[in-house]
Amino acid sequence: MINGILFRLRTGTPWRDVPAQYGPWKTVYERHRRWSADSTWDKTLRSLLAHADAEDRIDWSLVGIDSTTCRAHQHAAGARTTPPRIPGRRALPSQHRPDEGMGRSRGGLTSKVHLVGEGGRRPLAFLITPGGATPRS
Repeated sequence: MINGILFRLRTGTPWRDVPAQYGPWKTVYERHRRWSADSTWDKTLRSLLAHADAEDRIDWSLVGIDSTTCRAHQHAAGARTTPPRIPGRRALPSQHRPDEGMGRSRGGLTSKVHLVGEGGRRPLAFLITPGGATPRS
């Protein structure tokens, strides 16, 4: 399941084009959606970082911060305004952001991806903010 999610994120293909070896595309999509809504990905990253830090594999002597701006597709302007439902549940996600990280800037609808990395070039944290907005610490 994780390989199917990573395949889709790496290649950028539509969910329906995820190879059958990863399971039904809808199951892969729903699992990714649910894990995104309940912060499973964030918890996993924090756990991996804590484990690496306990083994002294993180170089804290140099930490770099960088960001990039990603322009949204022209059809993104008509995105739904209500938060999507968690698959298989009746409730809405507790920490869902209705704007999905898209904001209006000079270049149109954009998102900013901020990444903090350590000296060994491993990612420590990342944040997605709407374009034209500044991240809060």
